[in-house]
Amino acid sequence: MRTKDLESEEAGHRHRYLSFFVQDEQYGIEISHINEIIAMMKITHVPRTPSFVEGVINLRGSIIPIVDIRGKFGLERKEHDMNTAIIINEVSGVNIGFIVDRVEDVLTFADKDLSEPPKFGSHIDTSFIQSVAEVGSDVILILDMEKIFEDDELTQMSSFEESKSSNKIEKVGE
Repeated sequence: MRTKDLESEEAGHRHRYLSFFVQDEQYGIEISHINEIIAMMKITHVPRTPSFVEGVINLRGSIIPIVDIRGKFGLERKEHDMNTAIIINEVSGVNIGFIVDRVEDVLTFADKDLSEPPKFGSHIDTSFIQSVAEVGSDVILILDMEKIFEDDELTQMSSFEESKSSNKIEKVGE
């Protein structure tokens, strides 16, 4: 076996992650589920939604629910600035936008570079942390976006897309 083949076999599969910051913590999500990254735009508030749901945006004719990741993580809200971005990510077949403080970089990790998430006991839910990666002295929490939400929360957000298709206005006589 050639040395190069042996090295890649030892490294395992390589995965690409988008890294971003929320507060002072760096997170990553697998890039294969990301549709796009956009700058902040006008968000329409939707009454009677969970506090972490900022509202919806109309992105090229698609209604996308927008989640403030700070709110979902129980962190204090922050004014949006020029670094604030929305990551459009597919979660259980639903496109959801996640507001993050700043997008950092695309990183590649081999399986051997990823560790199991820490265990904090039965009272602290860390099931949404898929794995942990080290970059220099920094630790990046790799998120499993599907496990961030409860089933009923995903159902509620998927209803935004369904209502969009039933509320289309057709122009007559043009």
